[in-house]
Parts: sequence; structure tokens; C-alpha cells
Amino acid sequence: MFSAELRSLLFQVITSWQVIAATLVILLYFALINYVMKARRRRKAPPPPKSGRKTKEVTEEEEVDDSDLGLGD
Repeated sequence: MFSAELRSLLFQVITSWQVIAATLVILLYFALINYVMKARRRRKAPPPPKSGRKTKEVTEEEEVDDSDLGLGD
């Protein structure tokens, strides 16, 4: 399939220090990106629901008051 000369050239290219260094740099870059993304996901916590409950109760009461127009039956 490949000639001996082509296989030798391919082996020399793959084992050259430039290709090995570039591969290591790319792997380190992706490892750093994954580490940063995991750290950001851990820091984000949902906000406490304290203020959310009070505003929901007030809006439900207002909706009930708005439905009664005071026309009388």
C-alpha cells in the first residue's frame, strides 16, 4: 500500500520534536479549558428562594382582588 520511503518519511514527521511539542501544547490547552469550565460550573449556585416566595404570594392576592370588579350581583 505505502512504499518503504513514504513510511519512513511519515515516521520521521510524526516523531519530530515539533509535532510532539505541538501535540503536548494542544493537550495542555484543552486540559486548561476543561478545568476552567468545571470551576465555573461549581461556583454557580442557585439564588436563595427567600424573596421569590413573598412576591408570588402578593401577586396571587392581587390577581384575586382584580377578578372582583365590585359590580355586585
